[in-house]
Amino acid sequence: MFNKMVALQPFADISAYMDGFEIVSAQIGSDGCMYVLLINQIPVRERGMFVPTALKKTNTYKVLLVEEDYMEEVVIGDQHFNYHYVQPLHRHLLLVGARCSYYGVGKYDLNAKVCDFKGNTIREFLLGDGIQSVQVTEKGTIWTSYFDEGVFGNNGWGKPVGAQGLLAWDEHGNKRYEDQVSDIADCYALNAANDDEVWFYYYTDFLLGCISGGLAQPKVTFMNPGISGSSGFCTDGYHFLFDGGYGKSGTYLLKKNEKRGSLSTGHKIHFQNEKGEPFVPLTQDFRENRVLFSKGNLLYLVSIEELV
Repeated sequence: MFNKMVALQPFADISAYMDGFEIVSAQIGSDGCMYVLLINQIPVRERGMFVPTALKKTNTYKVLLVEEDYMEEVVIGDQHFNYHYVQPLHRHLLLVGARCSYYGVGKYDLNAKVCDFKGNTIREFLLGDGIQSVQVTEKGTIWTSYFDEGVFGNNGWGKPVGAQGLLAWDEHGNKRYEDQVSDIADCYALNAANDDEVWFYYYTDFLLGCISGGLAQPKVTFMNPGISGSSGFCTDGYHFLFDGGYGKSGTYLLKKNEKRGSLSTGHKIHFQNEKGEPFVPLTQDFRENRVLFSKGNLLYLVSIEELV
């Protein structure tokens, strides 16, 4: 397996919007736009480990929409909930918190908020605790994957919403799909390429699944990518770029779908920043055939076509 060095150049500098704010996440939308979630103060983890569901004081979020040569911000103030993800949802924005608590029958946190582009709340609903990833398709289907606590239960959830590990919802939070064919203990990675092609990768089997045919007649197929513990991947259908997996932070693997049911050994990709230094991103988001990195006040966007 050979190594390839790839020099990155910033896609956008968002420093003008970051005064007094920090990046929570940066994601690619189904519309091709970049969506950056900012908060005026990152919440402190409880007991140094656990992500809180509620904020100890009201905080202000900003959603930054970034396209080439264009930026727009949406301010969402006076918020008590801890949000981690943002995606476009038709003509609105969807904010989702990774954690939510169950307090009793009919009493639980609503961890999904739909806002307009003035920051006003349209509606709220439940998507479950322990959310690993959120991606919304062009038609407004919300895909959520869950890590182990969302599958097996915590925060009061005896019967977790995310027990199957992978679900799809409509824009109002009505369940439209849940995985019934995989044995997901932790869905490590999700890539909703489009409404007819949704990929996922999970523990403990370390298999790569693909849901094709849409939600009306979904067909699930699997292949063995030959990698353990990858936290994300993107694909053009033939090439696959994976995060390196367990103990291989900063390393990426580019593989090919040369043989039915498995991927090639591939080769390692090492990214460097514009100064030629080893690149370790703050956040990374894989969607369709691209990966979006954030580091400091800079965003970097890489497509598979640039690597092959």
